[in-house]
Amino acid sequence: RERAQEGRPAVARGDDDADGRVRFAVVGAGNALRPMGPEAAPVADALVPDVHRIAVLRPAAALGDLIVTLPALEALRAAYPDAEIVLLGAEWQRPLLARRRSPVDRLVVVPPVAGVTAPRAGEREDDGAVELFCASLRAERVDLALQLHGGGRYSNPFVRRLGARVAAGLAGEDADPLDRSVPYVPFQPEVLRFLEAAALVGADPVTLEPRLDVTEDDLAAADELLPPLGGAPLAVVHPGATDARRRWPPERFAAVADELARAGARVVLTGVDAERETAEAVVAAAATPLLSLVGRLSLTGLVGVLARAAVVVGNDTGPLHLAAAVGTPTVGIYWCGNFLSWGPLGRARHRPAISWVTECPVCGADCTGDAWPGRPAPPRCAHDPSFVVRVSIDEVAAAAVDLLAATEAGDRAA
Repeated sequence: RERAQEGRPAVARGDDDADGRVRFAVVGAGNALRPMGPEAAPVADALVPDVHRIAVLRPAAALGDLIVTLPALEALRAAYPDAEIVLLGAEWQRPLLARRRSPVDRLVVVPPVAGVTAPRAGEREDDGAVELFCASLRAERVDLALQLHGGGRYSNPFVRRLGARVAAGLAGEDADPLDRSVPYVPFQPEVLRFLEAAALVGADPVTLEPRLDVTEDDLAAADELLPPLGGAPLAVVHPGATDARRRWPPERFAAVADELARAGARVVLTGVDAERETAEAVVAAAATPLLSLVGRLSLTGLVGVLARAAVVVGNDTGPLHLAAAVGTPTVGIYWCGNFLSWGPLGRARHRPAISWVTECPVCGADCTGDAWPGRPAPPRCAHDPSFVVRVSIDEVAAAAVDLLAATEAGDRAA
């Protein structure tokens, strides 16, 4: 603490440094751990001088992918307050970045690029369009390019084409190195992964939890669809997920919804059109009337509904992470491998319910993937059963009702 106050690194002491063991330090006043000592790889942690424009590659196809990037973007904003931060992203991200406080100054949509973007139906990579895109950014003179999109096999060569003075970011074993890079290794919390990448260019953390400002437009869009609550707290249940293996059974969500209703909450369901059948199964299994907003909410409307809620219960999916980012307590149902990467860091407002299944319930195949060097797993099996069915109704319901009561108590105190 004394060393940090004096502006010096606070070294974690143990055996004498002369023994050659790797040491760690808190850099500056931040809380990013950096390796030190003769066995540690050198880390470039100084700010890049004279930075006027920063390009960040994150054309995420999924909502949660963008949410977990926010702390790294906030770190960049704090480290380079006068630089323009340009997100190289996707068009769907615009409603989350426009007309609200954001560390991003400008969104530039990346054209279809093999291995980098997820092309929509009918889209194909156009070499001419990609080169024109890269040339336009080279003309803008990007000073710093940060790759936050994955292991880098395809993304790192693309980032190199932007012509930045310094290129930094993630690099897996099969990726070309950047000027400054951090290894892309499985089973790391995604928030910390991106913060570690941002720290390569001297951007130390200012927050560990994603935060998204809620606007009056968000709340107005939600209020157009929400019924009068009459003073009752709102509980949101999100029963869908793109990956069938991450879906908790609909009848269990219905049982939790009934418990929340008995605790005095008005329960609504959220989801996209593709999840309508799942939502209908929840409604049919519930003893309490539920309001389904599935397929009816814009992205801004979803932000508003989640912000209005006292608690959100859902599978490990984008809306769950969005709910946490707008400050709403959550109960998330996670497969253990996904929890390591996507689970919340805190427990005061977020309660994960974790399934520790590591083998396919149908054939017994290892479902952890080829994650660790020297421990290869067999190819992914063809089965898609739920890997989270071992999470009990009692566990989820108890956590949801507890958070509901805590939120109500906090509202009354306020």
